[in-house]
Amino acid sequence: MSADSTFDPVGGALLLDSALPEFGFSRLECLALAAAPPVAYEAARELDLLTLDAPLLNAAIWARGLPDRLRGRPIPTPPSMRVADLFDAPGGAWEDQPWVALGESPGRELVFGAVGKPWQASIEWRRVEPEEFASFDEVGWAKMAAAFVVHPYGIRRSLLTYEARTACTDPESTARFGHYWTLVSAGVGVVLRGTLRAVREAAEEHARDARSDVPPDR
Repeated sequence: MSADSTFDPVGGALLLDSALPEFGFSRLECLALAAAPPVAYEAARELDLLTLDAPLLNAAIWARGLPDRLRGRPIPTPPSMRVADLFDAPGGAWEDQPWVALGESPGRELVFGAVGKPWQASIEWRRVEPEEFASFDEVGWAKMAAAFVVHPYGIRRSLLTYEARTACTDPESTARFGHYWTLVSAGVGVVLRGTLRAVREAAEEHARDARSDVPPDR
């Protein structure tokens, strides 16, 4: 299936459209938050992905440490992998990971992606730098891009979307990913929704704390 760029009611193309405008597979989940857009955005940015059950991320971490495991060397585990660190400190916990920051619109959108072969029993990853991601077309790979986008919704509320897109670089890879996607698409939806709930919990807690700090009118 092919898809057009996501319609954005706020106006203008998404950064995700620049990173991966044409794609064959996608999943989008949305959740309403009882928190203003700036609070929702900050909660998404501060999310620690190591606290979530995210199979592709966990597989990437495991695969990157495989050479050392085979040599019997200890594999250090980073204390955290915050979304913010991917954008602010790429030389830290994210340095040896295939995931890269693809763009940020402060207060509105965070985009990141990776290139790999997720249909393999042991996923093979290919580190592609952000400036090369959009044009990368080497045969045999799947390009995966994801984005958090915050939309205003009424008064002191937000809608947060989490979209994951995949485009493959040749027909054979597309067919292989298609078989894989048939098996995992529902599970990816579960992961996306769980991630959104984690962001909502953090954002709404922050909003409640902010309201409790406001002194009552006299």
